[in-house]
Amino acid sequence: MSGPQESTSFAALRGQLREAAAAFAGGPDALEGILLGMVDDVDRAVREPLEIFPVCHHSPASALAMARRLREKQPKVVYLELCEDMAPLLTELRNCRLPVAVQAFAGDVDGFPQEWAPLSVVAPITEASAEYQAIAYALDTPGVELVLVDRSSDHVFQWDSRGERAPEGSEPPAEEEAALHGEAVGVEIGDLRPRFAELEEHLLRHGKVRHWSEWWHQYVEVPLGDGAADHDTYRQVMFLIGSLFRRLAPGDGARVRVDEDRERYMWTRMREHLAATGTDPEDCLYVCGAFHAASRVEEFGVHGSTGTFTISPRTATTWQYGLIPSSHTAIEAQFGLAAGSVSIAATEWAKSLKRTRVKPYRLQGQAGAKKSGKKAVAAPVVAAPPSTDAGDRLSGFLRRPPVLDGLDEAELLGWSVDIVRAARRNGYLASTADAIAVFETSILLAGMRDRAKPTPYDFQDAAVTCIEKDSVPGRRDVRRLVEIMMGGDRIGQVGYEALPPLARDVYDRLEPLGLKLQQRGVQRALLDMTSRPELESCSDILWMLRRLMPHGAARPIMGERRLGERSIQESWDLAIGTHQRALIELGYEGVSLEQVLEQRLRREAYGPQATAASVLAAVEDTLLYLRSRRLADELGTHALKVLAAERGVDGAPEVLRRARALLAYYRTSEPVLPGWIESFVKTGYAHYCTLLPTAFRDEDATVGQVAAMLGFLFSMESLALSLGCDRTQLELAVAQSHPDDPSKTALLWAAQVQLGTLSRAELRARCEALLDNPLVVPAYPRYLSGFVQALEPVPGLADVVVEAVSNAFGRLPDAVLLPWLPLLITTLRSGAGDLAPLLIREAGRIFPGRLAALDAWTPPWRMPEVDPFAASRAQPGAVVPRGAALLTVHPAACDAVAGLLGCEEGWARSGVPAAPSGAALLSAHPRTCDAVAELLGCDGTWAAAAGGPPSGAALVARHPATSEALGVLLPAT
Repeated sequence: MSGPQESTSFAALRGQLREAAAAFAGGPDALEGILLGMVDDVDRAVREPLEIFPVCHHSPASALAMARRLREKQPKVVYLELCEDMAPLLTELRNCRLPVAVQAFAGDVDGFPQEWAPLSVVAPITEASAEYQAIAYALDTPGVELVLVDRSSDHVFQWDSRGERAPEGSEPPAEEEAALHGEAVGVEIGDLRPRFAELEEHLLRHGKVRHWSEWWHQYVEVPLGDGAADHDTYRQVMFLIGSLFRRLAPGDGARVRVDEDRERYMWTRMREHLAATGTDPEDCLYVCGAFHAASRVEEFGVHGSTGTFTISPRTATTWQYGLIPSSHTAIEAQFGLAAGSVSIAATEWAKSLKRTRVKPYRLQGQAGAKKSGKKAVAAPVVAAPPSTDAGDRLSGFLRRPPVLDGLDEAELLGWSVDIVRAARRNGYLASTADAIAVFETSILLAGMRDRAKPTPYDFQDAAVTCIEKDSVPGRRDVRRLVEIMMGGDRIGQVGYEALPPLARDVYDRLEPLGLKLQQRGVQRALLDMTSRPELESCSDILWMLRRLMPHGAARPIMGERRLGERSIQESWDLAIGTHQRALIELGYEGVSLEQVLEQRLRREAYGPQATAASVLAAVEDTLLYLRSRRLADELGTHALKVLAAERGVDGAPEVLRRARALLAYYRTSEPVLPGWIESFVKTGYAHYCTLLPTAFRDEDATVGQVAAMLGFLFSMESLALSLGCDRTQLELAVAQSHPDDPSKTALLWAAQVQLGTLSRAELRARCEALLDNPLVVPAYPRYLSGFVQALEPVPGLADVVVEAVSNAFGRLPDAVLLPWLPLLITTLRSGAGDLAPLLIREAGRIFPGRLAALDAWTPPWRMPEVDPFAASRAQPGAVVPRGAALLTVHPAACDAVAGLLGCEEGWARSGVPAAPSGAALLSAHPRTCDAVAELLGCDGTWAAAAGGPPSGAALVARHPATSEALGVLLPAT
């Protein structure tokens, strides 16, 4: 800005800076342009008819100047740099305990890449911030309008250059309190931090400070917040700082473009509002960051260019809004501030109010504010001095020597005593001598840094030096203890009235527990559903919260929920108040927990990354938490399609486990199996039979995955065959499998044993051959791993596996056994850890239980096989009891069967003629024989015999077709 638009207010300052630039650089150059340009920026902002109030986010000096200016000017319209679509939420701040964050949330995106979802924008608000003072003034003062003029939440992501830089707050926070904002993109007022790394390093080095927050506190907060700087001085200093950082910013084109578009957006909105309402710019106040106050865009000011900037329409994304709890740590983590800086700022805010006696603005009903029964009336308008041409205040401020506050010994002594007390509570061996050392060291450090009064940062360094020796005995170090002592990490809370319907519904439904669930911390809940059946609904809510919310929000101590099982007593550790943000964000997805859970289950089942195992998991969760047969059938039908489309076996173990659990549940709780589970078994049987030969040869398929496929085929075989599957398909799949890996080879042998194509004797012979071959012995542990994995599909081979392991330990010499023993242990532990109990149980059954019996013990596989009928065959003429002879040997069994069949005649006595049997029954019941003959196609009739009914041989001769048919059905032995 030059020429006729240049005012004479800063003529003297311009001359001084021009002379300084010439003396420093030896002549006119870029330095002179920067220095004079900064003055031009200040001059332009000061002369703007619409008063601009530059602020720094979470700055006590800005908040103090804002409260003082609002009481002086009493503006009728307050323009605030905040997302314009967040305006309806600001009235709910009175129902919350600060700090909280205003949030815009979008779970389903339309117009943005799907990988960005969910979208979240937060704007944290603390009491020691200028924007809160403006909000409280505008909302509680009648006749005052609050207008948010910054870009909408939708435009935040429209203008976001994620492809070029990571979003702010993308680093995972180290502490739980720092994660209150989640992965939201932060929007703040007054981002005053140098973007020129060399400039920041220069300021920190010459300022003798460690980080930017300490420099800002020492060289901006203290001079502007001591009460000596009036309103005009404050504005010009903030304009100068914003211009400095803006002109020395590096050429990041994307970020500069976004900053300038925001400024164009805000000035366009303000001019639109002024034109629509006819408000006089003198009655307005524009609150924005000092960086944006020193703007050089053409649209700057109420008389700026019009029509040069077009606001793009919003996308079709549906945004939801709410308040979430925030904390000092979360604000520091999201915006890159030094740890403890926001807490120190809150402490300085309280001290400044007490020192300057400025009355701040607080929303009526705000937690911590004094309640008053009087109605809010408009404060009398105080004639404020005109600010369009306030004169040059920068020259005097820059020349003024720093105000040296006197040492407040009482305050510093209190800090020293308090930090020693806190250190002792946290395990440090601190004493009164350490308190004196901290006191003296703080004064020493302040003197070395040219400060008359130690700052909280000087005191923090002194405490670390004097108390923290070589280790941290507790959970917190001394630096963290100082931050807590200076004000602590204040954590906000959203009130019940400001919560979304889902969160209020959760609190209402959990009210029978009798706990204060909105409080932070862990609370124990005891549920006895036997004596209080109404607690069953609370149990359902808690299990759904455990499924939907982060770990630790609802943690079961006693009780579990499985398919077909329900606990009668439960114990829970609840920290719902600590995870209030997660509960509030659930409210953005639906109006009840059941609705949100159903939506998430559908999203997981129908997502592009869904597998058959994940869909079955969704079915299981549906039955566990929602007990919805309709949704379970729908998701189960979808699992068929997903399984049929899979070409790999990665999810086979999970599919096997969940399919078994669901099948067992339906068999015990339903009269008939659902249609989808039968179709799933049929589809899975054919699917895994098709993939089995390829999986045996595939190097990427592990032996556990192949074992899970065989487990599915063998365990579901009876049901699959009853549903129409063909066992020949499985036999062909096994016959076509030719693995190269030793573990898969052993698994194939086990499958052949199960199918009957390989006998146990042949399997034992193959294992013996492996041990006899010196070239195969190093790979023997892998064979054992395959045998152990085979216990999943063929659990009956446990004795053979025990035999194989025992033979290896018994036959191999130590020189061979010891080198591959670690490999055997690690292989079994990593590949078959869950099957080891079955193997150990079988070994415990086979081996003797006492050490003394081990010497005389002979393994079962080394004992000679005994033929039970060998003795009978050795004696000529001996007859082995069979058939009817067994009845007399074991009469109790015959009596039991006779009792079941209702036969009460008892055993026939010797010498008494037996009742008619055999052929006599045919004449007694001729219709039965006729029916059988008709079924077998015999047209002959009974022949009359003079001597009685026909005998056996006669019947065979008269009915040859019947005899032949029976001969086919019952082949002769």
